[in-house]
Amino acid sequence: MTVQPIRLFGDPVLRTPAEPVVDFDAELRRLVADLTDTMREKNGAGLAAPQLGVGLRVFTFDVDDVLGHLVNPVLEFPDEEDQDGPEGCLSIPGLYFDTKRRLNVVAKGFNEYGDPLQIVGTGLMARCVQHETDHLDGVLFVDRLDPERRKEAMREIRQAEWYDQAAPPVVKLSPHSAGNPFGLGR
Repeated sequence: MTVQPIRLFGDPVLRTPAEPVVDFDAELRRLVADLTDTMREKNGAGLAAPQLGVGLRVFTFDVDDVLGHLVNPVLEFPDEEDQDGPEGCLSIPGLYFDTKRRLNVVAKGFNEYGDPLQIVGTGLMARCVQHETDHLDGVLFVDRLDPERRKEAMREIRQAEWYDQAAPPVVKLSPHSAGNPFGLGR
C-alpha cells in the first residue's frame, strides 16, 4: 500500500492553487495510486493531490461504487439546480457541515495516461467532483458556507483535537461563489 499522510486544515498547501499536469508519466501514475490507496484507507469519497502535499491538478474519487480519477479537470454546469447537504473533508476530519453545491456537473479532463475523460455527475458525484476541484484551486468547502455556517464551522474546527492552535488558518471567501452580495472574494 502507498497510503500517505493527509495535510490538515491550516496547512498552506491547501490554500495554494495547483499547477496543471504536463507529464503523463510513471510519476503521475504513482501519484494516482497513492491518492487512491490513501482515499480508500481513510474511507473518503475523494482526495486531491494538494491534500498529500502535491501541487498538481489531480484528484481521485470513489462514489456509488465508481472508482476513478481526473487530471486537469474543467467543470461545466448544465443547469442552475442546487443541492444543500452535509459535506466533509479528509483535511477537516470528523466534521460535516451543510454546503450548497450545484446538483449536476460535467467534468472534462484526462486520465493518468493523457486520454480525454468526461464525468457526468449528479447528487453525491457532482458534490465530490466540485469539492475536489475546489481543492485544486486552493478553496476549501468551509469557504463556500454562508457566514453563519462558516462561523459555526470555524468554532468546531478550533475545538477539534487535531487542530493546531499555533498555526491559525486563514479562511477566505470562495472566488467561485455565486450571488455574493458584498462583492468579496472576486
